[in-house]
Amino acid sequence: MLRDSRHELIVRILRAEGSTTVEALADRLGTSTATIRRDLLQLDQAGQLRRVYGGAMSIDDKDDPFVDVAAVHAEEKDKIAQTCAGLVRDGETVLLDIGTTAARVARALRGRCLTVVTSSLAVAQELQDSEDIQLILLGGMVRRDYRSLVGFLTEDNLRQIRADRLFLSTSGVRPGGHVMDTTVVEVPIKRAMIAASNQVVLIADIGKFPGTGMARVCGAADLDVLVTNGGADANTLSAFRDEGVTVIEA
Repeated sequence: MLRDSRHELIVRILRAEGSTTVEALADRLGTSTATIRRDLLQLDQAGQLRRVYGGAMSIDDKDDPFVDVAAVHAEEKDKIAQTCAGLVRDGETVLLDIGTTAARVARALRGRCLTVVTSSLAVAQELQDSEDIQLILLGGMVRRDYRSLVGFLTEDNLRQIRADRLFLSTSGVRPGGHVMDTTVVEVPIKRAMIAASNQVVLIADIGKFPGTGMARVCGAADLDVLVTNGGADANTLSAFRDEGVTVIEA
């Protein structure tokens, strides 16, 4: 990857996630930690980010995080989405979490005979013209940057439904199988989704190992299936398998 393209992606990731580590950036961009450290130094000197111990922080939160992060690992996310769509049977009620990969799962489900329930405005946009899908949009307060609905109304509505399958997003997967999120307000929604579903499928591209996130959503024991790419951290995948989670590498 050319340096300028790499710099652009680093800035997008930071705008989307706020902060990240050198190791996480190296994994996500497929390069060495030494290269990332040089990139961060150059971008810090250019005033495009702030270097911190072990990583970097964004200095600009005005851009659209959803658009920024959508460009990262796009091909890998499409493969995950197609694999997830293959798990779904016609007639099911599917619960879709927020995030760019979940939106790609929605795109892969177009034309299927399903009920889709979601708190994601991006998912709703993908499916609004798909006449065979009964689309249920959960209520709540709009988070425009992440195109999601949150709050007590969203949680209350989730208690009224039962889904056959949940596709759960994450911002980071820690060793030991801990599923993390960067945004505290989203955590109660994700937990309510898990409680409302017969099967929980975690969708996590290689960049989510370890990814980011300070709030714990759940552990491996709360999951049934993990769909990821080849190359995800082997020890973390082993921890999932030890808990009886089916690991599918798209």
